[in-house]
Amino acid sequence: MLFKEILLRQIFFYGAINMVTWQNADTLSSWKKLQSLKGMVSVKDELSGAGAADRIAKYSVGMGAGLTYNYAAKQVNEQIIKTLAELADEQQLVEKYQELLNGSVINTGEKRMVLHQLTRGQLGNDVVADDVNKRDFYKNEVKRIAEFADKVHSGELKNEKGEKYTTVCQIGIGGSDLGPRAMYLALENWAKKNNTFKMEAHFISNVDPDDASSVVKSLDISKTIFILVSKSGTTLETLTNESFVKDFIKKAGCDAAKHMIAVTSETSPLAHNPDYMAAFYMDDYIGGRYSSTSGVGGAVLSLAFGADVFQQFLDGAAEEDKLALNKEITKNPAMLDALIGVYERNVQNYPATAILPYSQALSRFPAHLQQLDMESNGKSVNRDGEPLNYVTGPVIFGEPGTNGQHSFYQLLHQGTDIIPLQFIAFQENQTGDDVVIEASTSQVKLCANVTAQIVAFACGKTGENPNKAFAGNRPSSLIYGKLLNPKSLGALLAHYENKVMFQGFVWNVNSFDQEGVQLGKKLAKTVLSGQMEGALKAYAGLLIK
Repeated sequence: MLFKEILLRQIFFYGAINMVTWQNADTLSSWKKLQSLKGMVSVKDELSGAGAADRIAKYSVGMGAGLTYNYAAKQVNEQIIKTLAELADEQQLVEKYQELLNGSVINTGEKRMVLHQLTRGQLGNDVVADDVNKRDFYKNEVKRIAEFADKVHSGELKNEKGEKYTTVCQIGIGGSDLGPRAMYLALENWAKKNNTFKMEAHFISNVDPDDASSVVKSLDISKTIFILVSKSGTTLETLTNESFVKDFIKKAGCDAAKHMIAVTSETSPLAHNPDYMAAFYMDDYIGGRYSSTSGVGGAVLSLAFGADVFQQFLDGAAEEDKLALNKEITKNPAMLDALIGVYERNVQNYPATAILPYSQALSRFPAHLQQLDMESNGKSVNRDGEPLNYVTGPVIFGEPGTNGQHSFYQLLHQGTDIIPLQFIAFQENQTGDDVVIEASTSQVKLCANVTAQIVAFACGKTGENPNKAFAGNRPSSLIYGKLLNPKSLGALLAHYENKVMFQGFVWNVNSFDQEGVQLGKKLAKTVLSGQMEGALKAYAGLLIK
């Protein structure tokens, strides 16, 4: 079909073609307008006054899966939100998201499509790549994983001794570890409470042999399935740990081929390999830090909790993905969160964001978000490789409350830098276990601490003693719900994935490659080859004997 004919058909069906343009944020009129609104809102005044309750009720938006995003303690008002909406329109954030969903080449650095949302639902057109319908491909992998997990759980698949497998251990690093590990820990107690807990899961990531050794020595190897996760099949740390584990398997008198499966690409050396019980596939269109809803997370979560639980997790993510298509900013929680973050970073000049989950189940969630955000938007050039004249991604850090309150909150309350905060909390705990002490349960005390911290950061405290004075005006948001379960966890994960995506679109950076990660890996191989000179050789001499 001729290009002209295609063009005419598009005009016939859509009336006109809304061309997506990629441009630096500082070229936009809304961006320049936003700069004039710096510091115009005192959240201390907003939440100390009589209208606090109305503001808290109004500045709230549903996230799907029973979650709500509340931004009443952020330094924004109607004028700032209106200008952020103008920025979203001028930078065509939703249109760019639609381009991504329809299979456009969004990852300019590697010249690839970006398809992690497709692992949990079809929102755009059919996407065909490498002569394969990718939605069908991802659905089929979920089905294959479910069938394998069912065979393991039923005992149809057994070890050499005819015994059932009881444990699963994932070997991977970066996105092959942080996301799946965080998701497993987030659902472990819930699964035990709801009788869906199937197999205990462990994780090996660090190439430090002490990591692998401590994990493997805690396992009954004869009853363990190891999941080797490497998209390329060449990741140095992962293959090193595989060899380390295989040595233990051999010493235990077991056959590694009866104890290992792979999650990889179909073109990797791990694919169709008799050394593995099974192989499940992903592709280059799924970045590691975005892979928890692919086979990277699907294999371990399905084995640990059952395929139905993994499907609920996907369903929750799909709900949030759908909300992210809403062009109305106050009905699109991920886009709203992203734009407020842009205001804090580029107008208020705040350098970092703290993720503070008041849920022990989310103990490793901040570590996953640290990779997700900083590996995606830690860029100083735009999508075309040109230097940017404005700052991009903030430093991300965090720990679960209330532990963090007794650690780094001192700097958050009284330090010279203002650091925006994102609280995450739930009305109920996962286990149902609790005790009443001094007229309240532990869960009520936990929620009381969240409430107190939000208000303390916002309103501060005056006093004659400067050492005991708190300036306040420290902005925060709150994501909350009734209970952390597979569906709400999926929505929470997708919220942050889409937030990072929207911020990357605003800043006009490529959020889907990670060249800064690659350089150190390449130099490590140079060290191992012995072909060193200069500083590399000198430093290696200090450590390698």
